[in-house]
Amino acid sequence: MKETFIKELAKVELNNPVLIEGLPGLGLVGRIATRYLIKQLKAERFAFLYSPHFPYHVLVNKKGDVRLLHGTFHFWRNTNGENDIMLFTGDAQAQTIEGQYEVSDCILNFAKKYNVKTVVTIGGYRMEVEDKPKVVAAATSSELLNKALQAKAQLSPMGSPIVGTAGLILGLAHFQKIDALCLLGETRGYLPDPEAAKSVLEVLQAMFGFDANLAGLNEEIAKAEKVVKRLQKIEEKRTLETEETRKREDRGITYIS
Repeated sequence: MKETFIKELAKVELNNPVLIEGLPGLGLVGRIATRYLIKQLKAERFAFLYSPHFPYHVLVNKKGDVRLLHGTFHFWRNTNGENDIMLFTGDAQAQTIEGQYEVSDCILNFAKKYNVKTVVTIGGYRMEVEDKPKVVAAATSSELLNKALQAKAQLSPMGSPIVGTAGLILGLAHFQKIDALCLLGETRGYLPDPEAAKSVLEVLQAMFGFDANLAGLNEEIAKAEKVVKRLQKIEEKRTLETEETRKREDRGITYIS
C-alpha cells in the first residue's frame, strides 16, 4: 500500500447528504460522538478508508484475527429532515503531516462523489471545564456558522489553531466547493470525555433535525466523572506529600557561620 484509498462495500443513493467526521483526538470527543451517533441512528457501513499513514500495527480481536487500522464510512437516511447523514470515524489519525493532508483530501473527494455540500468535523477544545462543556465553532461559511451559533455553539477565539483532520478538512473543503464547519467540545483532553461529546451532539441535533437519544451517554459521563475525581484525589495527596517532604527538608537544614 503506497497511498490512501477507499474501498466501497456498496453503492448508495443519498439525499443532499451532510458528512460528519470524528476521529480520535483530544478527549476522544470526535470519535465518541460519531460512534454514538452511528449506534443510535443504526447507520449502515458502506466504505472503508485505508492509509499507509496510519500507525504501523494491526488490531487483534478475541478470536485472534487481525486487521489493519482504518476509517469507516456509514450512512443514515433521514426520513424526517432535508439531509441524509454520512458519518466517518476510525481507529487513528495519520501520523505525518503529508498523511494528514492526504487522508483529509481523500475524505473530501469521496464526499464530493456523493454530492456532499456540507461537512462537519468534530474534535476537542482544551479547557479546564467545571460545568457543562461549551461547544466552540469555526466555519468556512457565515451561513453555516450562524446556524451553529443559533444552536448554542460559541464562536472560536481568533487565532486558535485547529490541528489534525478536523482542521485540515475545513482548509481543503474550499477547493471542493464544500462548506465546512468544525465543532469542538471543551475538554480537559487527557481522558475520554463523553460529556463534551454530548454537548457537540446536542448542537448537531439542533442544526440538522435528526432525533438521537443522548441519554445513553449519561452512564459514560458518570463513569468519567468518577475517574476524574479519583485522579484529583491522587494529585491532591501527591501535592500534600511533596509539601510535607519540602518542610521536613527545610527543618533539617543547618547553617554554619
